[in-house]
Amino acid sequence: MPTTLILGASRGIGLELARQSVAVRERVIATARSDAGLAALRALGVAQALPLDVADAASVSALARQLANEKIDTAWHVAGVMCSRADARQPPTQSEFDRVMHTNVLGAMQAIPQVAPRVEAARGRFGFITSTMGQIGSAGGSNAWLYRVSKTALNMAVAAARHSYPKALFVLLHPGWVRTDMGGPQAGIGVADSVTHLRAALASATAADNGAFFNHDGSRLNGW
Repeated sequence: MPTTLILGASRGIGLELARQSVAVRERVIATARSDAGLAALRALGVAQALPLDVADAASVSALARQLANEKIDTAWHVAGVMCSRADARQPPTQSEFDRVMHTNVLGAMQAIPQVAPRVEAARGRFGFITSTMGQIGSAGGSNAWLYRVSKTALNMAVAAARHSYPKALFVLLHPGWVRTDMGGPQAGIGVADSVTHLRAALASATAADNGAFFNHDGSRLNGW
């Protein structure tokens, strides 16, 4: 039975990843920050529901100890937050900058050294949920510019980190504009459809795709 780890599974895309992974009989380890999130994961039937705040180094270290003997066939880094959506006419506050960058960037950079060796042990795959809003060459505006910057930084963190873990396959994935708390009710893609496509895209990636950036539909995006 393959083992799947989902970092940030209390709602939206992460929760749906847990649901679909359990449905196909994967052994799922999933994390959430809140007691309510952990309860929701247990109700789905995940093998282990573990507390995790990716922006807290002590919390990430505690998770690493619990994963010490695991081989992870598929890992997903989903945890992320949106900013105030202000554009470049307004500077972010220090507290907003810290909240977004600590979660979206520092969180991944703290999790990768703890999780990637477990993925390497299984010669597995590590998928990172990012956004085309972080693509420098295709930036069409400055709305949510703090979020954009955080996703650009995440993309570079993953593109760089893959070189340190050559037995694991790292893939960046854009989920589309999804009807979640972050995406809003007007978004064009349902969360179940997005996750179905994300799972297929990660599963079909080859060694030549290590560090690549994919759209949710499986098409490869140019650049980060």
